[in-house]
Amino acid sequence: MAYADQEMSGSKVVSLIVVALLHVVIGYAFISGLAYKAYETVKEEITTIEITEEEPPPEEEPPPPEEIPDVQPPPVVVPPPPIQLPPRPAPVIQQQRDIPDTAPVVQQAAPPAPPPPAAAPPPPPPPPPPSQAKSATPRGNTGRWGAQAQSSYPSRAIREEREGTVGFRLTVSPSGRATDCTITSSSGHSDLDAAACKAMRRVARFRPALDDAGNPTTGSWSSRVRYELDNVR
Repeated sequence: MAYADQEMSGSKVVSLIVVALLHVVIGYAFISGLAYKAYETVKEEITTIEITEEEPPPEEEPPPPEEIPDVQPPPVVVPPPPIQLPPRPAPVIQQQRDIPDTAPVVQQAAPPAPPPPAAAPPPPPPPPPPSQAKSATPRGNTGRWGAQAQSSYPSRAIREEREGTVGFRLTVSPSGRATDCTITSSSGHSDLDAAACKAMRRVARFRPALDDAGNPTTGSWSSRVRYELDNVR
């Protein structure tokens, strides 16, 4: 009985070892298959990676060689030969025993002062105002003055049937009245000349003459009177 149990125990141990080995083999095979599949997948991914190489940059052209100018060597300068001067004699020192007196100092007069600047010329005087001078002008109707002269026709001249034209010039005072009468052309009859001047001094009235400032001044006025017998009333 004990031996049988012992055989039974040994067979169980062997069975357990065999089962364990089977599990190990199956597990190894499973692990190996998975590992191989993973290896194939990784290998495919690795082999399918595209690697693009970057194009190298274009090579830069080398710069042209610099032109080296031809440098001429400087000319050889030969120094001139030294000039030999003859020895100079030693200077002779003369001693002067009599020392002359110093010359008197001459004082120079100061230069004259410049003349004062010329004064500016005075400004020109303002232009004079426009002149207001006017000559004497009659005040009233000069035809009426001729009629008055006809009314003073001298009776002796009427009887002697004498006619004539008297030219005269009246001096007009600043008040506008005739103060003097001068015959400029005679009628040939003194009584007709005198009658004309007398009548004009009596009836003539004027606007007085004006000087440059517009003030009344003495003036003159000239005219003629015709004595005709047909106009005697």
